[in-house]
Amino acid sequence: MLSVGVFLFLSYSTAPVVLGVPPIKIQPEQVHLSYPGVYGSMMVTWTTFDEADSMVEYGLLGGKLFEMMAKGSSTIFVDGGSEKRKLFIHRVTLSALRPGFTYVYHCGSGAGWSDIFYFTALNESSDWSPRFALFGDMGNENPQSLARLQKETQVGMYDVILHIGDFAYDMDEDNARIGDEFMRQVESIAAYVPYMTCPGNHENSYNFSNYRYRFSMPGDTEGLWYSWNVGPAHLISFSTEVYFYTDYGLDLIVKQYEWLKKDLEESNKPENRKSRPWIITMGHRPMYCSNNDHDDCTKFESLMLLLSPHITKLPQPLLNANFARVDLELWAHEHTYERLWPVYGFMVYNGSREEPYVNPKAPVHIITGSAGCREKHDGFIPDPRDWSAFRNSDYGYTRMQVFNSTHLYLEQVSDDQNGKVIDSMWLVKEQHGVVAWV
Repeated sequence: MLSVGVFLFLSYSTAPVVLGVPPIKIQPEQVHLSYPGVYGSMMVTWTTFDEADSMVEYGLLGGKLFEMMAKGSSTIFVDGGSEKRKLFIHRVTLSALRPGFTYVYHCGSGAGWSDIFYFTALNESSDWSPRFALFGDMGNENPQSLARLQKETQVGMYDVILHIGDFAYDMDEDNARIGDEFMRQVESIAAYVPYMTCPGNHENSYNFSNYRYRFSMPGDTEGLWYSWNVGPAHLISFSTEVYFYTDYGLDLIVKQYEWLKKDLEESNKPENRKSRPWIITMGHRPMYCSNNDHDDCTKFESLMLLLSPHITKLPQPLLNANFARVDLELWAHEHTYERLWPVYGFMVYNGSREEPYVNPKAPVHIITGSAGCREKHDGFIPDPRDWSAFRNSDYGYTRMQVFNSTHLYLEQVSDDQNGKVIDSMWLVKEQHGVVAWV
């Protein structure tokens, strides 16, 4: 028999009675940040599985909680798998942020809110020393480096994360549920600092759609290539994959080449090189490596090293031409770590025998693809070429700090050895641009 209270509630309530059904389809998840390339801004991106408003409430740490609010919009992403799962990708840009100040935020709508996160707005002058964690090839199975990166990010060790291709293994699998799980895993990093990306070969399914929809990078190329400034560095992210997945359009090769040429010419203008002297590139597949897996970079005529001016227009001659003068090139793809001597055209151009990385005459290459995934490690050939300086197959990741206009520091962390630094180097460039290569 119903009690009087229950009877009256059921009799007079106009709302439907719903017992124990959480709003799982409109609850924000997979929250991550990126820098949209506009001064004093930060992009917040998240996912829901049904339509909802896109809002971020935020405020300065120590001030009134959520005293500011910004609205954005959502994009419907229909995965290419058999279920044609529908995801709503929400994007909100926070503007007029105070550089160097910490903000507390959550995202969502009246239908549901995320957890509370925080971030520090980037100091966008060229006079500070940004700190990076960089790696590629991290999956949601065997993500060996993830826990250490989570902790180090949350204690404030990094200003930016660079994920140099290959996510989840693979984001499209199980009708994109693997992508969802990966984005949930990295939320504990990516919701606190800008998580900047480039595409890898494992993102190729359905024309890289999971990558293009899930991440929010600067520019209007869906994150395939873009550039941005941070501290004394100009960072360029480009797609090595346009040269391998040509079924998606040869025009992407030409478009990227023309964009890259223009970007390098602009960043090498004397006034721009003065304020952002370091030019750093990142792309997934390396030009050089000493692995034994018969992949492209293990071949003498590597596709990433060749130039066909009529068809491929590959980046090696472009990146090292007189107008380019790139200082540092970051790669992944090989599931190992390798540091090269300054190299161009298989030739080593050290600054000197005693100080090879002081005023070198060619770009320095770093391969950091050992963050951890289901494909485990790659092996090395027994005897590398002269341009290979150090290599290691431990699971791990790389830290980088651009200290000032002349000094840049890199170190490799081994997760297998409980966070031990197993390699380090200072790259010193007293001059940048054309004069540095004479």
